[in-house]
Amino acid sequence: GIPRTAFPELGIRLLKRVKLGEAHWKKRLGQYSKGMRQRVKLAQALMHSPDLLILDEPMNGLDPMGRQDIADILKSLAHEGISIIISSHILAELESLCKNVMILNWGRVIASGAKNEIRSDLSQWAEELSVRCDDPQKLARILFEEDHVLGFDIQKEEQRLDFRIKNPSQFYQNWNQLLQDSGLIVFEISSKSQSLNQIFNKVTT
Repeated sequence: GIPRTAFPELGIRLLKRVKLGEAHWKKRLGQYSKGMRQRVKLAQALMHSPDLLILDEPMNGLDPMGRQDIADILKSLAHEGISIIISSHILAELESLCKNVMILNWGRVIASGAKNEIRSDLSQWAEELSVRCDDPQKLARILFEEDHVLGFDIQKEEQRLDFRIKNPSQFYQNWNQLLQDSGLIVFEISSKSQSLNQIFNKVTT
């Protein structure tokens, strides 16, 4: 256990770590906001220097700045070698935190692993890509000839082409060469189908 004499110093150090400053130390817990109580709970969980943290909705009740603070703290803890299991229904908040994901539906594990591993296991996955370039209409004409392209939408003002593809692994074999041969100036390429929300929706339907 922790010696009684160590509590004050340890408590102060942990409260500072979860960014609860000295101005709040004299308040009763009942006077804390929901977000502040979340920080206290995290500090309590760290009291015994655990090797494993199991957190249920750790960012619940926090404002955007508070969520970023907690995210930074969790990243720091993981960097120190602490394993962290997070349960959350707000999947977007986990995007930058989690290396591995387990998706439960009605108490049953329906997918687990890294995001790209789960995605590669979905045989009929249709990926959504977004490309910003100097001539999205030209890119649309080129992609029109590709068997793997299911449809596209041109956003002229944003110089962007959104399109859906089937069999992503086959499409990507020639994707780089296709762009090089096109002569287009590409500003940005992003996937709309790799978020946890997209994966969750796919594996639960």
